[in-house]
Amino acid sequence: MLIDTHCHIHESTYPLDIETTIQNAYNRGVKQLICVGTSPESSLQAVRLAGGRDDVYAAVGVHPHETKDGWKEIAQLLDDSKIVAIGEIGLDYFYDHSPRDVQIEALKWQIELALDNNLPIIFHVREAFDDFWPIFDSYSGIRGVLHSFTDNRANLEAGLSRGLYIGVNGISTFTRDEDQKAAYQSIPLDRLLLETDAPFLTPAPLRGKVNEPAFVSIIAEHQATIRGIPIEQIAISTTANARALFAL
Repeated sequence: MLIDTHCHIHESTYPLDIETTIQNAYNRGVKQLICVGTSPESSLQAVRLAGGRDDVYAAVGVHPHETKDGWKEIAQLLDDSKIVAIGEIGLDYFYDHSPRDVQIEALKWQIELALDNNLPIIFHVREAFDDFWPIFDSYSGIRGVLHSFTDNRANLEAGLSRGLYIGVNGISTFTRDEDQKAAYQSIPLDRLLLETDAPFLTPAPLRGKVNEPAFVSIIAEHQATIRGIPIEQIAISTTANARALFAL
């Protein structure tokens, strides 16, 4: 059994049929998935999709790109029992879609929301770790995952030392960056989570196709190959990790 811990198939722009997409995942052994919000509207869509399906869950949060338009509305969704995390939230300095001071304010507010509600956090951090770690370290008791990790070994070790899980997706199957390749191979099995980020980041050899949760099986196979271990070991470890973090 596999779990896709991060996808966006709930959003209105997702181009594939939802029921077919979920059935495809089941057919490939992906038995649970988490739909992750990126804005108040996206978060509501995630909650609605999860509400009618036993093995679909939701995370609510506002992506740093979207924080310029507000974020506090997500608090109104937290009564829903299918919500398993706050996310995705964080800092993204690769693009300046939202001012950095606004991103920081939104990150702090959403961290506090997660802590107040005893929820783990799905973090999105891109070219912003210098600002992120001091903010993270100003709180205690944070549980979470560094989603779509692509940074250097120093920040990988920083995340692991703080008890965070590391989310690995299709990038791991097609990156040419040798440091990234080494990092993906070195993540401890008890800290590894699998994700697709569907419809984005389709893994090799399916580049060019719309990504979907079923393809987490390809990422699992790739992890097994680069580590030289059976895929069953990847499945057992990552499923246990996802269930531990998100209380699935």
